[in-house]
Amino acid sequence: MRADGIDVISFGAGEPDFNTPKPICDAAIEAIETGFTKYTPSAGIKELKEAICGKLSRENGLTYSPDQIVVSCGAKHSIYNAIQMLVDPGDEVILIAPYWMTYADQVLLAGGVPKVVYTSAANGFEPELDQIKAAITDRTKAILLNSPSNPSGGVISDDVLAGISELAQRHDFWVIADEIYERLVYGVTPKSFATFGAQDRTITVGGCSKSYAMTGWRIGFAACPLPVAKAMSNFQDQVTSNPNSIAQKGAVVAFNLPASTVEDMRVEFEARRDLIVRLLTDIPGVSILPPKGAFYAFPDISAHLRPGESDLDLAAELLEKAHVAVVPGSVFEGPGHIRLSYATSRKNIEEGVRRIKDALSHR
Repeated sequence: MRADGIDVISFGAGEPDFNTPKPICDAAIEAIETGFTKYTPSAGIKELKEAICGKLSRENGLTYSPDQIVVSCGAKHSIYNAIQMLVDPGDEVILIAPYWMTYADQVLLAGGVPKVVYTSAANGFEPELDQIKAAITDRTKAILLNSPSNPSGGVISDDVLAGISELAQRHDFWVIADEIYERLVYGVTPKSFATFGAQDRTITVGGCSKSYAMTGWRIGFAACPLPVAKAMSNFQDQVTSNPNSIAQKGAVVAFNLPASTVEDMRVEFEARRDLIVRLLTDIPGVSILPPKGAFYAFPDISAHLRPGESDLDLAAELLEKAHVAVVPGSVFEGPGHIRLSYATSRKNIEEGVRRIKDALSHR
């Protein structure tokens, strides 16, 4: 539509609209100019693994050695490696809905069975321990947690994380903790899952994409028990070999940057969050739980759906008639919602939500 000259405002992209910080770019340019353009060890260079260990110790209170770190082509790749190494055909993996849709497909690609626990805005998109207990069977191999969450922006409380940790140890299953949005939080201080006592059965996943505006650089990591790290490294060696050498040099700098580098971006996201929540709340029939993390608004628009209509139909109508792109909640198993990324300018947020309000008022 944009190619045809139509002014489309997109709330779809799940990536910061900021440029990658200059020190990171400078390190990558230096890597090119000094010839650091060859193969590296499949699981990443030692310098980067050490930087990740330092970050995990300094920011998360977690102790790992470099040989427990596997650097991959993005956090998505890290999760895929973990699922491939842990899940056998028929094994069940518990997912907390709404969830990033890739999780279910990656479980299916390993021959596993997604076991979905549903949440709602009424409980802050947080699972109840009784729900998780009910989902556990003798085939449960893992649970996949994403806090802060894409798409809801929800953050799982310490009490629930501690309860999941106890269940993982009692029932002997793994926990894959996707913490890619950990630095982008508002009014809360989330803790890494592995700090709750189950580090020996946790794969902590992080990366550079969201916190350092490095989505295209494709650097993620998994921190995990040594046997799992070795298996993931061997597996990756046969699939992609090493992550990009130049991006690795940039990531070394990223993980050593002062906290203020991320804080400036986080503050702006919080201001945008407040803006989009206020504007959406002003639309009759739309309700929204203010997100505590990430950069997504996940409003409930079910009151505007006609009989037999889905959020996918409404999203298509908003694109075609209002020229606003949103993601339908059903793709995240969150029907009746739409996801709006506020990783865009305040001007776009104001105009885009104005168009949505106008379109809904004429239905």
